[in-house]
Amino acid sequence: MLRVIGVVVVLVVFVYALVDVIRTDRRQTRGISKTAWIIVMIVLPLLGAVLWFIFGRPYNKPTAAPVRRHPTAPDDDPEFLRNLETRRRNQAEEDRLKKLKADLEAKERKLRDKSAEGTGDAKGFGSGDAKRGEPDTHDTDELK
Repeated sequence: MLRVIGVVVVLVVFVYALVDVIRTDRRQTRGISKTAWIIVMIVLPLLGAVLWFIFGRPYNKPTAAPVRRHPTAPDDDPEFLRNLETRRRNQAEEDRLKKLKADLEAKERKLRDKSAEGTGDAKGFGSGDAKRGEPDTHDTDELK
């Protein structure tokens, strides 16, 4: 039982040190290059791990600093939010233009219907209309 615990401890220390070497920036390693540290870790697992923690590890560096390269959710991404706002504005403008176009077409249709109903001028007066004060030239006794 004691042997198993010893092997597990050595394995945990080795894996932790190897992952720490791999995650460390190559410009921050001390002593030898990062590739050399990985080779030492593989060839001499326990001794390599101890040497890494004593001589190779950079100063004042947290071991497991999370690296965020991009936002995790779309609502955290400022570029996505800007694009979303732009799309909303464009959609609102398109809707407004469609409504204005429909209103204009309705007014034009109404004017066409009015002009088709009337037989006179644009004011809606028919020929010979009493409101205008002109006699009807088509319906006089002289022409009959």
